[in-house]
Amino acid sequence: MKPKGFFLLFATVLFLFPPFPLANVRIVVSQQTSRDKWVTIQRRGKLIVGVKDNLPPLAFRDADGNLVGFEIDIARGLARELLGDENAVVFVPLFNQQRLLAVIDNQVDFVIASVTLNSSRQQVVDFSDYYYLSATGIVVKADSPFSSYSPPKVIAVLYYSRSIADIQYHLPKAKLRGVVSYQEALDLMEKGEVEGFAGDVTVLTGWVRENPYYRLLPTTFGSYPLAIVFPKGRESLTLQDKINQVIRRWKGEGWLKEKAQFWGLPTAILY
Repeated sequence: MKPKGFFLLFATVLFLFPPFPLANVRIVVSQQTSRDKWVTIQRRGKLIVGVKDNLPPLAFRDADGNLVGFEIDIARGLARELLGDENAVVFVPLFNQQRLLAVIDNQVDFVIASVTLNSSRQQVVDFSDYYYLSATGIVVKADSPFSSYSPPKVIAVLYYSRSIADIQYHLPKAKLRGVVSYQEALDLMEKGEVEGFAGDVTVLTGWVRENPYYRLLPTTFGSYPLAIVFPKGRESLTLQDKINQVIRRWKGEGWLKEKAQFWGLPTAILY
C-alpha cells in the first residue's frame, strides 16, 4: 500500500474508532457539571437544609409552628446571601442520628443542626468554618448563692457526656452525679440532692428560658465548634467555598455574634 493510502486508511479508522470514547468524555463532563451541588441549587432556586426543630434557642417551633432560632437565622441568611431571598430555603427536620446520614445520602444540600466539628466526623463528612463555639455550662437555682467564683460543689452531669471531662478538669473538687436526662437533673436540684447541672451551653440556654427559676452561670468550660455539614467529595466544594466566605464576612461584621446574643447564647468565647 502506498504511504498516502495508508495514512488515509489510518485517519478513517481513527475517526470511526477513536482510541478515546469522545462522546463518553462529553457525557462524563456533563454529568460532573450536573452533580455540582451549587449548580443544582442555582437551577432549583432553593436551598434544602437539614435542621433541628426541637432544640431552643438553636432551632425550634414557635407558638405558631414556625421554625425559628439561631441556626434557622443562619440558614435564611445563607439563602439571602446566595440566592437573594431569605425564604428560598426548604427545612428538613432531623433527629440527631439522621444528621450525618442526610448529607451522605444527598437528601439535603447541607445540615445546620448543632453538629460539633471533630476528627472522627471529618472522616465521613466535610465541614464549613465554625459559626459558633459551644461549651460546657452550669445551671443553678436562680436564688442560689453560687457564682463563677464560687461554683456548686455537687453537680449533675449526663452519663457519657463531654461535660464530665470539662468539669473534672476545671473544677476538680466538684462531686459529680450521673443522670440520664435533663428532667432527672431538674428533679435532683428540686430535691436539693445536687447544687447544679452541667451540660452543653446551647441546650442549657434554652432550658433556662423554659425554667425561669434557674440561671446559667456566666463562666463556660471547653470549646466545641459548631459547623455546617456537607457530603464529602468535589461536588460540594464550590458551595462550601461560597458559604465559608459568607461565614467569614459575618464574623468580621459581627452578624453572627449579634444573632447569638439575640437568642440569648453566651458569646464570651465566640471569636
